[in-house]
Amino acid sequence: MDLTAGEIRVAWQVQRVEGKLLRRRTKTESSDAPLLLPEICLAALNECKARQDGWRALAGGAWQGSGLVVSTRYGMAMEPRNFHRDFKRRCAKAGVRPISVHSTRRTCASLLVALDVHPRVAMQILRHSQIAVTMNVYSEVSSAETREALRRLGARLGKQEP
Repeated sequence: MDLTAGEIRVAWQVQRVEGKLLRRRTKTESSDAPLLLPEICLAALNECKARQDGWRALAGGAWQGSGLVVSTRYGMAMEPRNFHRDFKRRCAKAGVRPISVHSTRRTCASLLVALDVHPRVAMQILRHSQIAVTMNVYSEVSSAETREALRRLGARLGKQEP
């Protein structure tokens, strides 16, 4: 994660498999490519990092240092059910209808379509390995278009209704 550059690389995921909490590589190489982040995401990740820094200082030698962006107070992988509960709590606090964490990808895709973002850009943002998963459209997309799409998405998400 490079918050100064405004990007993140997602190479690992945490999953519960046969009762065990495992760190696994992401599905495809394209999943590991840098993803430019809108300002609203950068702000949230900076808050998360500051919280982790505080926990690290309090935990001292008990800190596990997993390198995960989201962790427990001791730096260990967060139980997916706890993450989901926390997500639902934050939805309620924000006054939005709770959805599953996985459904946020569909929500992102819907917002990108509503913003008339090119399908190839949406494919990059959503990290689909084939365009057919996103839409049946093929074309080249520049990083500048990706950055602009994410800036517009961040601006739209950052607006609050009176």
